[in-house]
Amino acid sequence: MYARVSPTGARERTLRKRGDKNILKKVILYAALIAVTACGPAEVYRDQKMDFGSIYTVAVMPLTNLSKEQMAADRVRDVFVTMLLASGDVYVVPQGEVPRGVSLAGISNPSAPSTDEIKKLGTVLKADAIITGVVREYGEVRSGSASANVLSLSFQMAEVQTGRVVWSVSSTKGGIGFLDRLFGGGGEPMNDVTEKTVKDVVNNLFK
Repeated sequence: MYARVSPTGARERTLRKRGDKNILKKVILYAALIAVTACGPAEVYRDQKMDFGSIYTVAVMPLTNLSKEQMAADRVRDVFVTMLLASGDVYVVPQGEVPRGVSLAGISNPSAPSTDEIKKLGTVLKADAIITGVVREYGEVRSGSASANVLSLSFQMAEVQTGRVVWSVSSTKGGIGFLDRLFGGGGEPMNDVTEKTVKDVVNNLFK
């Protein structure tokens, strides 16, 4: 014989099932929000008065490195310069020429030149704009049993006639997502994270 189920018991089970479904929906929604936050669009400033079509040659200064990885700035700069050249939008002053220009212009901190120094660099390097940048975070981050690679950086470009900033962008890719926290995982390789982050920056330069 089958056990008789009271209406109250059946109602409680139904409510529990609905509650479980609601919890699952909230978990999925939370995971989606985490994913969007981790891989959100770059933050971009672009001077609307600037004619970016007049910029043909740019010089990329050594980047400021705020991460724990000693070689992070050089690695990111190499990828950035390569992607800029590959875009075909501008010509990039060879990296070997930049130190010579810095020396001739008498600049003590090439990672953060002043307005007047930007003007001098433009004359010495025959560049239309000077690009500087900061690597804020680079490498592995951990949370419990989960780990992943992350890159957070920002760039800005100043035109050499006045030395004013006409474009800036900040982008962060990688990091520990919801599924990494839930199941553990190592995330994407650092090279892939670097390429995605830099590509995000370059795509927002002249477009």
